[in-house]
Amino acid sequence: MIKPNHLFYFSLIQLLTLHFTVTTVLAKTAPGPAAPEAPGPAPPGPTNITKILEKGGQFTIFIKLLKATSVSDQLYHQLNDSNNGVTIFAPSDNAFSNLKPGTLNSLNDQQKVELVQFHVVPQFISMSNFQTVSNPLRTNAGDTADGLFPLNVTNSGNSVNITTGLTNTSVSGTVYTDDQVAVYQVDKVLLPQGVFDPKPPPPPAAPAPESEKKKSRAVSSESDKSNEASSGFVVKNYGLRKLGFAIGIITVIISL
Repeated sequence: MIKPNHLFYFSLIQLLTLHFTVTTVLAKTAPGPAAPEAPGPAPPGPTNITKILEKGGQFTIFIKLLKATSVSDQLYHQLNDSNNGVTIFAPSDNAFSNLKPGTLNSLNDQQKVELVQFHVVPQFISMSNFQTVSNPLRTNAGDTADGLFPLNVTNSGNSVNITTGLTNTSVSGTVYTDDQVAVYQVDKVLLPQGVFDPKPPPPPAAPAPESEKKKSRAVSSESDKSNEASSGFVVKNYGLRKLGFAIGIITVIISL
């Protein structure tokens, strides 16, 4: 027979065991502290133009010029700071090989910058929008006046024709397009007038013809002679009057 005190200790041990078991189970199943949420993906940066051209596989020279002139950096900031987008007419390597030998080497640093900028229009133009653009298009090279950097684009059916006054070509294909950047292949380098055929400065005013100079000198000489003659006549006339006055005085004295 179990004694009462033994029954009490036995019950106490069971209660402690049950408490320990429940506590352990609750500790294992209780949710831990919430993990911090992972940051969302960063917004995409501007479109990398040189990577697009590298994927095109036939724009090696144009890529080198973009980097050497730092126009690639200008494009990055232009796309990052503006919502207007850009349109690029990218000459293929064959286009550069068709230039006269030494053409690029004959340009100074500023002219190379202007040449590359002339291929960049600071607005996004889709193929369908070429029908409505206003000519001349303004490029990153600047002034569109005749003799500087005019670029004219016309649309005929599915063909987009380009003229610079020195170069006539057309868009031969679309390399890349989204809602901000359009890159079109051209098979000729677009030569701007301001670099390859600048207008000479206006000539200085022409000097007066020699006959005009002689006539002017002759008129001046005649005028001087006339002034001298007039002055001599006055002097002579004044002398005669003095002589007559003196003779009159002598005559009066003799008569006395």
